[in-house]
Amino acid sequence: MEDYNWVAGNPKRVPKELPPKEYTMGSLHIVDLTKVLDPNTESRRCRLWRFNTGGAIPDFHTIMDLTSHLGTHCECPYHHSEDWPSVAELPLTNFMGRCIYAVLDLPENHQITGEDLEKAIGSRIQPGDTVILDSPHKLPPFTPATNGPDDHRLLIGEDSARWLAAHDAKCVGFGDGVSIEDSNENVKPFHDILMAQNCLFIEVLQNLELLKTDTFFISFAPLPIIGLDSCPVRVYAIEGLKEFE
Repeated sequence: MEDYNWVAGNPKRVPKELPPKEYTMGSLHIVDLTKVLDPNTESRRCRLWRFNTGGAIPDFHTIMDLTSHLGTHCECPYHHSEDWPSVAELPLTNFMGRCIYAVLDLPENHQITGEDLEKAIGSRIQPGDTVILDSPHKLPPFTPATNGPDDHRLLIGEDSARWLAAHDAKCVGFGDGVSIEDSNENVKPFHDILMAQNCLFIEVLQNLELLKTDTFFISFAPLPIIGLDSCPVRVYAIEGLKEFE
């Protein structure tokens, strides 16, 4: 690292305001599906060091010390196996395309099956789609309430993974109504089956309630860093692109 004069610690930046969560551009409706990160309150590793390189002209840089699974993030196959691709080894088109948002109205703590997915989206899914799974039983992921008595989210597992794999899903995303951390017995086969065919995961999605349709264009491109297993991403949905509806 360059020998600049810098002071360790998160800068106490208080934004005057945050940008909108949704936008209109002509006939398009755009929704930001990303969690905004504040280094001073994140429970996962998120450290910033801001410094001026010196000289007559202000030239501020920031050193970032982040976990790859911070906030809204995309998990790539290298996350689960040394033999599978890291972030930079996947084509850009793996991180964008047609997306289906499926809110599954199923009983609390129900294990999602292939039959459930067939009923919900079987007539609409196309090879290469991203599928975002959700339900009315919402609880933010990765909190002290996870797997507690108030956690009624739906569960994923081997059967749902096999259905998604058979339909060539390119990516699976998760709303707050689906658990992705309940048990090794469920989570491991879900990763094993889908990531073996380079299927990606998007976790900690936000603002899904602002979507006006259940089929749209999605983009979530990470930084192309060789050897990176996963990466925080800026995920957004574009509604109104006819070829992706």
